[in-house]
Amino acid sequence: MNKNYFIAFLLLLFTSIVSAQEVKDSIALQREARSLVREGNELYKQEKYTDASVSFKKALDKNAGYKKASYNLGNALYQQKNYKEAVPQFEVTAKDSKDKYTKAEAFHNIGNAAMKQKQYQQAVDAYKNSLRNNPSDDETRYNLAMAQKELKKQKEKEKKDNKDKKKNDKKKNKDKKENKDKKGDKEKKDDKGDKKKDNKQNDDKKKDKKDGDKDNKKDQKKDPKNPNNKDKKQKQKPRKGNMTPQQIKQLLESLNNEEKKTQKKMNVKKAKGKKVKQEKDW
Repeated sequence: MNKNYFIAFLLLLFTSIVSAQEVKDSIALQREARSLVREGNELYKQEKYTDASVSFKKALDKNAGYKKASYNLGNALYQQKNYKEAVPQFEVTAKDSKDKYTKAEAFHNIGNAAMKQKQYQQAVDAYKNSLRNNPSDDETRYNLAMAQKELKKQKEKEKKDNKDKKKNDKKKNKDKKENKDKKGDKEKKDDKGDKKKDNKQNDDKKKDKKDGDKDNKKDQKKDPKNPNNKDKKQKQKPRKGNMTPQQIKQLLESLNNEEKKTQKKMNVKKAKGKKVKQEKDW
């Protein structure tokens, strides 16, 4: 037998053996997974939801594609009010399941979990998908109506909240502007006050200076040593050739007296030189 053919035969035989072992192992894992799911179902019936979750997770470790284990794990998490982690488990079934009724149930449960989290838009979408796969499900239809009602209320509340927020923001901006204006007015007022104060201070300084100058002048007037006072006295003295009214009056009186004296002397001289007419003695 050709050596190459022999090697190829051995490789094929080895591959067949490995594949057979893998199939055997896979079957064994599937059996274990099914056993764990049954165990989890029993615990679920006993309302031991946490223990049931553990069993379903172990089943998925044995067989990651075991859709029933995913769906049941979602139910167990939902019962524990762990809605956020339950949704992805339902989504696996809703996406991969070939059976429409199973899909409808998975979407229905997604809607319920969304309702619990007040995610009303997601709930509406999930219920609609459920009804597309099972239009005759009245429970899903009822839940859809409730979700739509809550969604409407939620949108109205959001609209009102946004309106109130805008109103509050507008009021805050208005108050902020008013406070800013008040602050500006106060600063202007303070500036005016400071200017008035400065002007008053300047006026006071000028007044003090003026009063000081007056006092200095008074002191200078009183101070006999002040050369300015000497000059003033000199200015007050009549200049040479000028006479005061009193001096003029005295001078005139003196001249008049002199003139009277002179006239009297002249009259005496005339009397001595004139012939006296004698009266006849009858």
